[in-house]
Amino acid sequence: QITCGSKLIGNDYDYLNLKLTVTKRFYLSVLGYTDVVAEGGKIIGKVPYPFLFIHRANQTYSYQINSYNLMNFLEFVSDQYASISIDHNFNGFFFNKIPLLKKLKWRECVAAKVLYGGLTKRNNPGYHPDLFKFPRDENNPLTFTLDEGPYVEVSAGVANILKLFRIEFVNRITYLDRPNVAKFGIRARFKFDF
Repeated sequence: QITCGSKLIGNDYDYLNLKLTVTKRFYLSVLGYTDVVAEGGKIIGKVPYPFLFIHRANQTYSYQINSYNLMNFLEFVSDQYASISIDHNFNGFFFNKIPLLKKLKWRECVAAKVLYGGLTKRNNPGYHPDLFKFPRDENNPLTFTLDEGPYVEVSAGVANILKLFRIEFVNRITYLDRPNVAKFGIRARFKFDF
């Protein structure tokens, strides 16, 4: 995916936005299957923060596969990033060994999401007063960069509940010192899973 802006077409910003997403499913025989999504992006040019990569956050109680389920809205921005999401479904490998759970046909699943990114000086409002400042409330900043390392969250859950639901226990591993963050959460997803 490529997006660009140019002064020639009425835009005040001259930039190039590059993004690549690769998805692959791996079948592991009796151990189930793993879905892997690798993604990367880079912005070439100087832009204010609304044009940066504002990483997908989820502050609802639904589990979203392509979002970070314990990240706050507008919490992290980057002008270059790489991420990987690994979602493994054991397809009943453990639960099928327990008679009651085998009868329920529940499926165990685990996931991990890692996001690494950065903001160059060119797009950092701390170095360029002409750029929009990052949002903040009365006391604290609300938007940050990923300069202290990757954002990581992991989850474990049960899928195929009533053949419709997946419930996940999500744990945020990094950036726990930010204001108003949830370290743990329970999320549910509605999905037909036959």
